[in-house]
This record gives sequence, structure tokens and C-alpha cells, in this order.
Amino acid sequence: MSNRADGLNYAPKGNAKPVVEPGAFYFAAAELEHGHINGMCNGLTEAGATLKWVWDPDPKKVEALLAKFPGAKAARCEQEIFDDPQIQLVAGAAVPAARAALGMRAMRAGKDYFTDKTPLTSLEQLDEVKKTVAETGKKYMCYFSERLHVESAVYAGNLVADGAIGRVLQVIGMGPHRLGAVRPDWFWRKADYGGILTDIASHQIEQYLFYSGATDAQVVYSQVANHHHPEHPEFEDFGDAMLQGNNGTTNYFRVDWFTPDGLDTWGDGRLFILGTDGYIELRKYTNVATQGTGNHLFLVDHKQMKHIDCNNTVGFPYFGQLILDCLGRTENAMTQEHVFKAAELCCKTQMKAVRVE
Repeated sequence: MSNRADGLNYAPKGNAKPVVEPGAFYFAAAELEHGHINGMCNGLTEAGATLKWVWDPDPKKVEALLAKFPGAKAARCEQEIFDDPQIQLVAGAAVPAARAALGMRAMRAGKDYFTDKTPLTSLEQLDEVKKTVAETGKKYMCYFSERLHVESAVYAGNLVADGAIGRVLQVIGMGPHRLGAVRPDWFWRKADYGGILTDIASHQIEQYLFYSGATDAQVVYSQVANHHHPEHPEFEDFGDAMLQGNNGTTNYFRVDWFTPDGLDTWGDGRLFILGTDGYIELRKYTNVATQGTGNHLFLVDHKQMKHIDCNNTVGFPYFGQLILDCLGRTENAMTQEHVFKAAELCCKTQMKAVRVE
């Protein structure tokens, strides 16, 4: 199955635009529980970073990643990564509930940290991570791939920043996923994955904050359900919520695990951004029953209706910005406060959710 069809191994490749010379920025990959580690490593190496070490207790996972990045080496243990003074960043895709602990170990070892989404699974973890960031001065960044590694989403961010649709009023996000045939045991345990609103809805919440400009929000309502998987009673296959931002904007999103087999990709991810002077729709991964490609952006304003194919246009600037932020201690890729606020709202949305029976 291709990367487009398999959300587990979503690893887009863009036009490589290195921001540093070879050998100027080394990173390691650790705890490879989710296939997003492939996209994280692709993005960093395309921006000029060098993957030096790969570590996971499962040698098969290590071998699979080394096959894609043959210049890297298998670490004998996690500590070997932490003890290497050349390593500036640790990229991790641990079990969601273990991501905060890995990050805190990395930061205390003097490394910046780049985790798969969701960045953490509880407010208690968030408090500990905040303390560790304050104590170490290191970064705790997150791979919100549905915005950072999708060209139509990057393009939309540029349009919003340029005022193409006026002042943003509302963001609506749809994040369906395909369940697939094989999932690890932790995937079904709520204590490990954190709940559907903590996990995959982290994409939608982060995007809302980014496009709307809200720096905080309250949960108006949220709900979850296990509609179709009684054999896994802790699993949630559906969730939706509404948020109200501190700048008057609103957000509605729905996430689920009901992508049918007939769809040509792992999920028909869509995003709608309503402004005072127009609106934007993103059809990120497919344009159903028409083009067999993703990255479609539709712009409607007072003058026009426009369809923009965003493939091979703006690329993925986040990764180069992240590297330069680590080197220069700046916050151009994403602020630490933005990561923490997205994580906080994910946890609060999950905690307040009513379970639909």
C-alpha cells in the first residue's frame, strides 16, 4: 500500500531545501511505535539534518527505518543517544502515554525533543513537561503532520496571513482515519492512547489555534463513542467537539475511524476556514471520485472562485525552521506556548467529553 493509502506510514517527500550544511545538525530517532517517525525523519533530512542514531527495543522497527536512512546506525541503547554530544535533537514516536517521559529524559540529557502527535496525554504530564522545559531550556516540539506536512495546509496558512479571506471567524476540521488490519495492543487501551480527542483530534485543535489566531479556548461541548468495536471496550471510534476561542472565533471538528475501503487514501481529511471576506476549503489527501491526488485548495472571495493544486508549490518550511530554531534558540517554526496550549486543549476536550452510548 502506498504512503497515500496508509496513514500509519504517511511520509511525504518534498523539494529538499537544506538550511544547513551536511553534518551541521545531527539528530536521533527513538521509540518507533508509530509510522509517523518516517515523515518526521524525511522532513528533517530534507531540510539538511543528519540522522545519526536509531533506537527501539524492537530490532525489526530499527531495521525498517535504517533501510530508509542507510547512513544512520543502530544504537545499542537509549543512553547511547543521550551520551552523544553531537546529537542536538531527539525525534520520537513512542506510545502516546510515554511521549512525555521520553521527552523529559531527552531534555535532561541536553537534547531538544521532537515528538509525534499527540504530544502528551494528561494535564499532569503537561505540568511535568513545562517544569522540565523551564529547568533545561530545551524545546518540546510536536509533529502536527496534518498541517505541517501537507502543502495545501501550508498554502492556506500563507493565504490567511496575507488577508485573503479577511478576519478568520470559524475553522471546521474533518479528520477521518482508516483503521487498517493490524494495530498494536496499546492502540486499543485508553491509558496508552489517551482517547480519540487527545490523540487524532490533536491535529484539528492545533490547526484551529494556528489559522484562527486564538491563543486560548474553552470547550463548549465534546463527545466520544465506541459505535462499532465492542470487542475493544476502551476504544473510541468517533469523537467531535466545539471550541470557542479567546478572540471570538469558533471551531467544530469531527474525528473517526470509519474510512471505508473504497476511498483511495487513508482518510478524506478536510478543512474549512471561514473569514469575513471569503472562505477556504482544503481537500488534503484526495478529491473524491475526481483527481487521484491530494493538496486541493478552493478559495472563494468577493472576486473569484479558484481551485489551486498545491502540489510542489510551497513545500514544508517547518522542518528547516525547526532546525534553525534549535541552533539559534528562536521560535519561528512554532512557539513552545502554542505546543503546550494545543496539548492542554486536547486533554481538556477529552476530559469533558460525554460518552455517547
